[in-house]
Amino acid sequence: MCLGIPGQVVDIVDAEQHLAKVDVNGVRRIISVRLLVNEGLQIGDWVLVHVGFAMSKIDEREAQLTLDQVQKMGADYVNEIDAFNSSQIA
Repeated sequence: MCLGIPGQVVDIVDAEQHLAKVDVNGVRRIISVRLLVNEGLQIGDWVLVHVGFAMSKIDEREAQLTLDQVQKMGADYVNEIDAFNSSQIA
């Protein structure tokens, strides 16, 4: 199962290439934010991350509610975090 996991933008790594570093449950990775080019993403914003892409911008409350729910999924949540931990966009 593939989940969308909330992540917080901690750095805009390359604005021209639409790359940002996000923190997902303590794991930091560079992802593509190209799909949100018109959202005006800034450090501190929350995004829903799926397979290395920010799919949508969400607020902090929605991020926390989503995290609470996906953590209840047990193994699927752990597997998604493990997959995020082992992935990286060059």
